[in-house]
Amino acid sequence: MTDLLIESTVLEDRLRSVLPADVDYASARLVDERTEHLSVRRNELEPVFNEFDTGVMISIWNRGGLGYAATTDLSRTGLTAAVEQARSWAGITAGAMVTTAAPPSHASGAYASPVEVTWDAMPLHDRLELLHQQSRLLGIDDRIVDWGASLVRREVDQLLITASRGGDGGRIEQRFRFVYPSLRATANEATNTQTRTFGGHAYCGQGGAEVLGRFGFGDAASQIAEQALELLTAPNCPTGVMDALLAPDQMILQIHESIGHPLELDRILGDERNYAGTSFVKPEMFGSYQYGSELLNVTFDPTVPGQLASYGFDDDGTPAERQHLIENGILVRGLGGAVSQERSGLPGVANSRAQNWNRPPIDRMANLNVEPGESTVDELISSIEHGVYLHTNNSWSIDDSRNKFQFGCEYGQLIENGEIVRAVRNPGYRGISSTFWRSLSGVANRDSFTVMGTPNCGKGELNQEIGTGHASPACKFSDIEVFGGES
Repeated sequence: MTDLLIESTVLEDRLRSVLPADVDYASARLVDERTEHLSVRRNELEPVFNEFDTGVMISIWNRGGLGYAATTDLSRTGLTAAVEQARSWAGITAGAMVTTAAPPSHASGAYASPVEVTWDAMPLHDRLELLHQQSRLLGIDDRIVDWGASLVRREVDQLLITASRGGDGGRIEQRFRFVYPSLRATANEATNTQTRTFGGHAYCGQGGAEVLGRFGFGDAASQIAEQALELLTAPNCPTGVMDALLAPDQMILQIHESIGHPLELDRILGDERNYAGTSFVKPEMFGSYQYGSELLNVTFDPTVPGQLASYGFDDDGTPAERQHLIENGILVRGLGGAVSQERSGLPGVANSRAQNWNRPPIDRMANLNVEPGESTVDELISSIEHGVYLHTNNSWSIDDSRNKFQFGCEYGQLIENGEIVRAVRNPGYRGISSTFWRSLSGVANRDSFTVMGTPNCGKGELNQEIGTGHASPACKFSDIEVFGGES
């Protein structure tokens, strides 16, 4: 795989030459993406395949209108046609927009994913042998009926060029390198089937081959297989009101669904109501609403090295910086880019993001993290008289206002009198976002703080699937409605 397009001065000059200088704001966003998929299932190599995708999105804001046009034709003729189409749509929508403010930034700069070991430094043969090795470690027992190991690496190069009537212009070059490792073991005995995975596909991030070592990919398969077998004889999770200790790989789903989506400003403004619902959060809540206990501190931080959604600039060109969304439990800031901030009059962040060249940017989560506390995990466990330690999400359900939720997990551990006593299967819990976070009664320290991600968050019409980063330590919640998945 090579990255050539954003290094092409001919193509860059062509993009600059077609952008109009007689409009309020114009941008050309070139995206060049390459992806490799490797997978071994039940010790058999599945077909290796690669994907390549390249195109340009033209955006034009002018006299109160906005127009988009995307194209894979990178010739001068193709780009000119896209510009004219976007200009036409800007004229048609003039006077009919909910906002007339174009993105204010004409920033220039660059970002590159930190890479310690380039992916190509590991030959294809070695990558496949690693997967075969992990597959053999997963399929250790006749009761394990299905298993697999996979690796996906993705390279995305972006070039954003902006221009305006005032002569201002910017240039932002960003190079992203992603690695998505995966392990899975499914065990069966009679009518009981249990699956354990490698963090529910959450152990992914930016970087090179070192991402595998960062998450312990080479050492995880045996434990995953053993726990899948352990769940076959484990009792069903008890049902009742008790303490819940959420492991980091479950916390990321809790953060994503009941903090991330509710705080998206475009959702709060009603843009998502036809597709994925609105939000229980109202504009007047910012600055005063007690979202969680005083232990809850949540940051939007696209500057974390190696996290899945780190970047230097969002897709409107706004420079990215770390911001508190919730501070000591108080809601202080929403997840909205420059346009949504202008519409709502609320503070936001640099999170206007697009799935690819053929989608316009919208408000999306990036790296959304619960900051570490001061307790050790052992201290949190010892403080629980009766509860369950919940690991790895495997099901989720949440209402259209991102308020009432019910989540299921792969693996549970029963805690009695401050000690883990046994594994339990089919654990789940439910709650209401607007009160759940106020039950936060313990936050582990940085020793358990794990940087992870969600690679396939969907939002928008037309749908956009995008990666979001989440990091968290283990967290304790008091008096939670816990249940088992069997009657």
